[in-house]
Amino acid sequence: MRISHKSHVPLSKSMTEKDDKEIITATNSSSTVKTTCHLLSSVAPLKSPIFFLLDGALPLDFLWGSFFENADTGNFSIYVHSEPGFQFDESTTRSHFFYDRQLKNSIQVIWGESSMIEAERLLLDAALEDPANQRFVLLSDSCVPLYNFSYIYSYLMASPRSFRGQAATTLRCHLLYLKDKWRKGSQWVALIRSHAEVIVDDVVILPVFKRLCKRRPPLDASKGKLNIKLQKQHNCIPDEHYVQTLLSMSGLEGELERRTVTYTVWNQSATKMENKGWHPMTFSYANASPRKNQGNKGHQPYIL
Repeated sequence: MRISHKSHVPLSKSMTEKDDKEIITATNSSSTVKTTCHLLSSVAPLKSPIFFLLDGALPLDFLWGSFFENADTGNFSIYVHSEPGFQFDESTTRSHFFYDRQLKNSIQVIWGESSMIEAERLLLDAALEDPANQRFVLLSDSCVPLYNFSYIYSYLMASPRSFRGQAATTLRCHLLYLKDKWRKGSQWVALIRSHAEVIVDDVVILPVFKRLCKRRPPLDASKGKLNIKLQKQHNCIPDEHYVQTLLSMSGLEGELERRTVTYTVWNQSATKMENKGWHPMTFSYANASPRKNQGNKGHQPYIL
């Protein structure tokens, strides 16, 4: 059993939006204890759990299989969150590394809703059960590695910080009393263990996000002029704000790199529809060839 390292202030079900100031005060006054895992033997290898957040199978499993093939199995562990009931076995994946690696308690995830961050927390919680897991990397079904395992592993283990991208946002914080703590960034993060614990142990900020951070409804031609009113609503995507804001509010920004280990490109999509959407550019062989990837590496990413 994993022992929580955070002293919580319970969130009453009767709390309403007007209580946000009290919630934030409670969060900042909670004592977060930074711990070193003394359960580890001095010779025990430290592991980097790799999380895959999927909606079904992993299309690039063959590539990741090659990535893990040359790695020391004592240096990594794999956790997969896929749709409930999906089983990774010889009939659904080409790589034995993914056999039975799916969570048994997965939930149905809807993009742009709080279920996305709940799935991330389930992955973190499962990995925290193993005290050897020290660096936590969250990836999507379209990510590919740009370097071999030993290079990425050494880089992550050598850094005492988490990698959490931070982007500019025009969305004014309407959720929290301490607006200067509002942050935005990519959901694909790499975390040190103590930060993963902060996220899993949170019982204060997550309920606020569930209640108030919501995706704006997509355009619907049948609604006519009502669309104008709907598009004036705040467009809050929980997974772009939750981890970034929670770590900021926990006073941990001094322990963060303001960049991720993944490389993404926005507003350069191949189609007009993608360019106006909420997703980054999809790379093809034409823009992800070996020569192109040498240029991508110049941005200091380790995963594409």
